[in-house]
Order: sequence, then structure tokens, then C-alpha cells
Amino acid sequence: MADLVFTTFKNRSDAIVLADEVSRQLHHEGYTTAVRLLDDDTQDAPPISADTLVVSLGGDGTFLKSARLAHAHGARILAVNLGRLGFLLSVPSSEVLEDVRRALVTPSTLERLALEIVLPNDGIGQFALNEVVVERASVGHMVRVRCYVDDEEFLTYSADGVLVASPTGSTGYNFSAGGPVVDRELDVMVLTPIAPHFTIDRSIVVGGRRTIRLVSQSRGAVVVADGRTVGSLTAGESVLVRPSAQRVRVEDSHRYRLGDRLREGLREGHA
Repeated sequence: MADLVFTTFKNRSDAIVLADEVSRQLHHEGYTTAVRLLDDDTQDAPPISADTLVVSLGGDGTFLKSARLAHAHGARILAVNLGRLGFLLSVPSSEVLEDVRRALVTPSTLERLALEIVLPNDGIGQFALNEVVVERASVGHMVRVRCYVDDEEFLTYSADGVLVASPTGSTGYNFSAGGPVVDRELDVMVLTPIAPHFTIDRSIVVGGRRTIRLVSQSRGAVVVADGRTVGSLTAGESVLVRPSAQRVRVEDSHRYRLGDRLREGLREGHA
């Protein structure tokens, strides 16, 4: 079993080159390494255990898929930024070796709330780190969604969609939809409507031990988790969103500052 596994997509030649360079250095120090391509599901992919450090090389999309992989095995993950801004990423590519060494020798692991999704007729929960969205199935139509927290009915939205975000995901789609930025140390979930029509447009923040149920009142809606479609709902069907019993174990590089990231993101948005 490798001490660490680098994860990236096969079209990221820069990430593969970087993984090879860092691996050569670490081999001399007695560590075993491997590279796992996220778009390659072959049986000979390097195995991952709870003792493995997963090093994500790429942008936010690479990190989200790597986090799903690490979470499935209880492994730690270190996020390296090879993209532009990367709200979720803390390690610059120039300092990968230094941060990997630190994570292997003196770990500093943060446990972040993840979301579990339960679809109709599916007893096995699916994983999301950022957000779960119930959205319209076709352009030009809205979706009508009735929202419950535990067994209490809250609001019904007519909108492009309704999302539930974790603190980690609060700077993603939730932020674009007008939702609040949430400190990642808080144990909460955020319910935010997307372009609501003639209704309240404020987010609702609920405790991280609650269960949110989103009931489709429309003939067709799709459920999207971290940017990937995971199911669909007919009228009257619902999806449950609740905190995962297992947290995502993210290695802290001590470089991430939310205020800095927000200022950088706002500058890029107005460039």
C-alpha cells in the first residue's frame, strides 16, 4: 500500500509531471507513492487505505472527485492548486514537496462536514462535499420545490433550483446564488434558492445534525451533487440531504485564509 497517492485527470500532463518529480524525491526518503488517474476505472488502479495520504493535483473539480475517493476509504486529502483561484485549494504547486513532507511527518487534519444524499428507492446514501441541487430538468422552465427541515415544513420555492450547501461548499454555487459564506469550522448546512420567482430569496442556515427534505412539486427535476447528475425526481418525490456520518479528512496546510480567497475571487470576477 502506497504512503501517498497523487490524483489527477489524464489530460493534466502538468500534474503528472509534478507527481513524478515529487515521487522521485520522496522515494529517496523511503516513501512509496503512486498516481491514480481519476478518469481511469481500471482494476489495477493503486489501492487506497485509511493510512494513505491522497494528494489532489489540479483545480476544484479535481479536488471534489479526489475527496469523494478519499472519503470512501477514510483517507486524508491534501489539496494542491494547479488552477487559477481554487477556493477549495490551499497548497501552491511550488510548495508541494514541503507540504507533503509535513503532512506525512506531522499531520494536521481537519474534519469537514460532508453531505449524504438519499434518493427515492435508493437506500444507499451518495456523497457530496460542496452541495446538492434540485434543479429544473429543461431550459425555460422553473422547478417548484417544497422544503422540510426534519419533519417541519419550511418554504416552497418556484425557482431555477434549490441547493443545500456544506460550509466547504458555501463559497461555490451557494455563493454565486447569493447565499452566505460560512466558516468551515461551523457545523451547519445552508439552504439557498437559485433565482427564485416571486418568493423569498434569503438563505436558511440549519444545524449540521438536521435532515433536509426537498420535495419536487414539478413533473421533472434533476438532482445534482458537486456538479454531477445523480438522479431525477417526478412530482411528489423527494431527496433527503443530511450530514454524512463520516467527515472528510482534509490536511491543513495552514495557508488557507478565507478573507484572502474572497478578495482574490472578487478581483478576478471584475478583471
